[in-house]
Amino acid sequence: MNRTRLLTTMAVFVAIGTLGAQLLWFPAGVAKAYPVQHAVNVMAAVTLGPGPAVGIAFMIGLLRNMLGLGTLLAFPGGMIGAFLAGYLFQKTHRKAMAAVGEAIGTGVIGALFAVPFAKLLMGSSAGALFFIPSFLISSVTGALIGWFVISRVNQERLVQNKI
Repeated sequence: MNRTRLLTTMAVFVAIGTLGAQLLWFPAGVAKAYPVQHAVNVMAAVTLGPGPAVGIAFMIGLLRNMLGLGTLLAFPGGMIGAFLAGYLFQKTHRKAMAAVGEAIGTGVIGALFAVPFAKLLMGSSAGALFFIPSFLISSVTGALIGWFVISRVNQERLVQNKI
């Protein structure tokens, strides 16, 4: 993939993640769940790899924070989930493993990273058990959406190539 196509694809993913977060969300425990971010992480990890997926997650978090639409917790969860999704897909070449990587990376590891992050930058004294349930609900839902979409897109592409 040439640089222009890569940057354009990344920009489209950033736009989908930033705008989609405001269209599809639901309350999940103490936080709001934004599954579009996680779906974008899975789709970017499969199509572009872990590096671009992390960059996309960072840009979505940055834009949402600049627009007043998100919290600082979007950074550790989104970026770790995107990296693990891309890494597991790269190692196994299975789309389902990208979804698992997103769920574990954001839902567990990202939630654990959120504890000191929230304490240092946001003044919150919440523990890990405070973040894990809402991070897991959001990431599992989004990872399943992303896995479904990327499975359908690749399947449609295969059918079109045979005709």
